[in-house]
Amino acid sequence: MIHPLTHTTFWRSKRVLLTGAGGFIGSHLAEYLVRAGAHVKALVHYNSRNDWGLLECLPDDMKAGLEVLPGDLTDITFVGQAVRDCQIVFHLGALIAIPYSYRSPRHFIDTNVLGTLNVMQACLDARVSKVVHTSTSETYGSARYTPMDEAHPLQGQSPYAASKIAADKVAESFYCSYELPVATIRPFNVFGPRQSARAVIPTIISQALAKETIRLGSLNPIRDFTFVEDTVSAFLKVAESSQSIGEVFNIGTGHGITIGEVTEMILDLCGRQKNVVVEEERRRPTHSEVIALLCNNAKAKAILGWEPQYTLPQGLHRTIDDIANHLHRYKTGIFNI
Repeated sequence: MIHPLTHTTFWRSKRVLLTGAGGFIGSHLAEYLVRAGAHVKALVHYNSRNDWGLLECLPDDMKAGLEVLPGDLTDITFVGQAVRDCQIVFHLGALIAIPYSYRSPRHFIDTNVLGTLNVMQACLDARVSKVVHTSTSETYGSARYTPMDEAHPLQGQSPYAASKIAADKVAESFYCSYELPVATIRPFNVFGPRQSARAVIPTIISQALAKETIRLGSLNPIRDFTFVEDTVSAFLKVAESSQSIGEVFNIGTGHGITIGEVTEMILDLCGRQKNVVVEEERRRPTHSEVIALLCNNAKAKAILGWEPQYTLPQGLHRTIDDIANHLHRYKTGIFNI
């Protein structure tokens, strides 16, 4: 198997801004870019503890290679200063927790929509050579057909999904109206080391390792799980491709599995037998639940030459090992929204 993150010379000395660098995917992307020789500005959300989020998990030599910029996407002055002198911008910064979007929808609009507007305007003003905007498969809502290609209707079944649809359209409008060289990447369900229990796979694994009972929401929804290194590889290929401008790319494996089935797979890999209980507070509202997300990745294969290298069991082995070594980070006794 060819490792998806084999280094190329493309990134050497490139001036790159990465919003959402303290997040799950962002921290992995930041690590690769530093290793590849890029000059990386890493935008993280400001806090008084000087906590850089998941960038704190990187080795010290990796952190030393980053220019970390604490701030807020809703501050257009800050965003403009961060983008200045950058050639390539990866925009991953967003609020992403669906249960939290039910509680605080305005926060999602401010951060995800207005924040994206600020990034696009700053990139236009700075004349960056490429912007990679991050979407999500949640913008598709429950499948009208499967596998879902980029022409699938967009459906805002949660405040989070609605905010991301709006953000995607802001990015699209800057390409159409101002010829901003923006491409949109639409990952399906990403998983891997460092991910928080906001996501379902770390929720299952952490409880499997620490609890007698695994507490989940609905077990029937189908998801297309993609290992984080494959997703990072796709981000890089979108940025590198001259054919990606103005396009949207689905990134997923094309293989679906129910939440109940992936729970059984994880328990088998962990060598554990546990009770699985469905808790009402973990369920989405009926009309908000997305029943099936299954990726058609033909466009990414044809234009980018991208395809996943990791199987689900391979990725789960890596993730289980990481969570087992860092179980103290997980508050397994609460529902992490």
